[in-house]
Amino acid sequence: MGELVVGDWFGKAVVDARTTMLTEPFVHDFVRANMWHLKGRDADLLVDTGMGIRPLAPEIDTPAGKPLIVVATHIHLDHVGSLHEFPLRMGPRMSAARFDGMDDAVTYAYMFHNLDGAVSKLPAPDWKASDYRIPSAPLTRALDEGDVIDLGDRKLRVLHLPGHSPDSIALFDEADGLFFAGDAIYDGMLIDDLPDSDRTAYCRTMQRLLDLPIRIGLGGHGPAFGAARMREMASSYLRRRERFASAL
Repeated sequence: MGELVVGDWFGKAVVDARTTMLTEPFVHDFVRANMWHLKGRDADLLVDTGMGIRPLAPEIDTPAGKPLIVVATHIHLDHVGSLHEFPLRMGPRMSAARFDGMDDAVTYAYMFHNLDGAVSKLPAPDWKASDYRIPSAPLTRALDEGDVIDLGDRKLRVLHLPGHSPDSIALFDEADGLFFAGDAIYDGMLIDDLPDSDRTAYCRTMQRLLDLPIRIGLGGHGPAFGAARMREMASSYLRRRERFASAL
């Protein structure tokens, strides 16, 4: 991946000729998520939309008239903040109805309201974390396990991978091995202790990922990873949970 070039609010890094990573470097690292823009022949894809503190849509380089499909991998605040800015909005069917309201208790936006050091740079002179809210963003398509997103020259299959959250999904290009993992797995400290996390389901997800033939994984946080690293991360999580269970 290329060097992160930081602008006024967003940072961008080129993965390859067709893939760009965006992030929000001035946001607390707990909610500093990766967003992925993939260029397709007939349509582009944007995976996740960050916090929504500053407008994201102007940062996405998609030609006028070309569809931009935007997928939320789950309904947590750092992945859906700017979803309302885009007309083609997709996300997991399990939480589809909740995108209409974006309730703070569902998105965990309330955790950001009193977060120490929520931002390292003010996005506006009068901005306050306590005022942070996520606008309603009803889905135009709800995604199930096995659904396909077709960009014309590549197809990405939806995988339901619960654990971090019950609605977590990922997108997998089975022909190319490109894997947009969301928060199902990423190269960093995996979060499995939120009110809606399910460690038993997470173990099933990790077992499934052990055999997924990826080429490169692009997660919701952290750096890109390859197949061997993903197997290592999944195995490490499973061992950790086994040790915890045996200690009870």
